[in-house]
Amino acid sequence: QDKARPILEKTGKLGDIFKLLAIDEKVYFATDGMIQKYLLDETTLSYEIKEAIALLISKENGCKMCVDVHKSIAKMLGLSEEKIEEILAGVESMNNSDKDKALLNFCIKASGKESYKILKEEIDALKEMGWSDIQVIEAVAITGYFNYINTLSNVFGLGE
Repeated sequence: QDKARPILEKTGKLGDIFKLLAIDEKVYFATDGMIQKYLLDETTLSYEIKEAIALLISKENGCKMCVDVHKSIAKMLGLSEEKIEEILAGVESMNNSDKDKALLNFCIKASGKESYKILKEEIDALKEMGWSDIQVIEAVAITGYFNYINTLSNVFGLGE
């Protein structure tokens, strides 16, 4: 429970996913490390971008529980209800910069089965728009995290 305290303090509760993860301590601690370092700690990406990735990828993967959880987390991190609905309507519906939209569209593409087809030129285009190597890697890591956690949630029917 001490390990879960930072998550409780930031989000206000532990969801069903943590009960599932607690079955295997190694899986729990590996997942917890990713949550702490990429989602809860301040990083090179804003909380808005990180939560947009969380919501968009979870929606793309059909993970209703993850979408619902991250709607609540996004509110706790200061995103308005309107902004959350804007994100869930899709990247093109968002009132964000072209730079932000390019990164979010890239993350959606990176989350798919054909991510291996992403070209170096696509990454270079993000960097030309002002995204740093660290920010692109972080965004892809968060995307990969949501593919992972959405799969666990979907396979075990959490939130149904």
